[in-house]
Amino acid sequence: MPKSTLEQWRMLHAVVAHGGFAQAAEVVHKSQSTVHHAVHKLEEMLGVQILQVQGRKATLTEAGKLLLRRSENLLQQAEQLESVASGLAQGIEAHIQIAVEIIYPQEALYCALAEFSEQYPNTRIEIIETVLSGAEDLLKQGVCDLVITPFVPQGFIGDLITNIPFTPVANPEHPLHQLNRTLNKEDLARHRQIVIRDSGAVRRNSGWLGAEQRWTVTHMSTSVNMVKRGLGFTWLPVSWVDADIQSGALKALPLQEGGDREVPLYLVYGDMDRQGPATLYLGNQLLRRGREWTRFPE
Repeated sequence: MPKSTLEQWRMLHAVVAHGGFAQAAEVVHKSQSTVHHAVHKLEEMLGVQILQVQGRKATLTEAGKLLLRRSENLLQQAEQLESVASGLAQGIEAHIQIAVEIIYPQEALYCALAEFSEQYPNTRIEIIETVLSGAEDLLKQGVCDLVITPFVPQGFIGDLITNIPFTPVANPEHPLHQLNRTLNKEDLARHRQIVIRDSGAVRRNSGWLGAEQRWTVTHMSTSVNMVKRGLGFTWLPVSWVDADIQSGALKALPLQEGGDREVPLYLVYGDMDRQGPATLYLGNQLLRRGREWTRFPE
């Protein structure tokens, strides 16, 4: 049987995180003497000095740094276990956090959320909008209950929602349209391309063609507005620009090859054992609404 307890490790983390026994006592709602005794007892049972007091601040020894790193996983696993138990006891989640790739059709998202709101009106939802590998990173970090992402990381299983069509566009008065012919890669490389920045740590290439000028933005709407003003060309989801193409504010570029593109989107859950009925219901609605979405939504 382990000699140490989770409570002792939790108090040690509090002392390190907040810089002392008094500060930690306030955070964990214990007396200072209780916190001090717990950490001292931990050192005594392990036979290792974990903390050393310098002035009024407690700092880690080298051995303490190693043990603290190892104990982080222990506390995280305990928290996950408690979270699973809490979900089982309550039945319905109080809070759901999701990450949605920005190219997921907005109308499909709004419809899924509206249906979810009717079914689970008291469940809070936090939505993180991501680009490219952003949702994948959050999934790996265990931040989100479910994500919609173009990439399914190793160790996870994703359900294909749909393939999002992209088309190359520019302002009708853009010099590329004034060439009045089919365009090739060399034509595009002479002009400014608007690129969406990957919101993840990997920073995958989002389709830059090596153009002489490149402007990088963080949101799709910024890219749309820049292109409409004639500041460059780019590939954009059809759902974002179809109305502008129909109105004449934007015009599709006639490319020799590689014009229309498709990007797959997957629905991926985090830890399936932790998902309650509300999360599963929301995932089903996002999957269904995404699959119902057509190339030219009404």
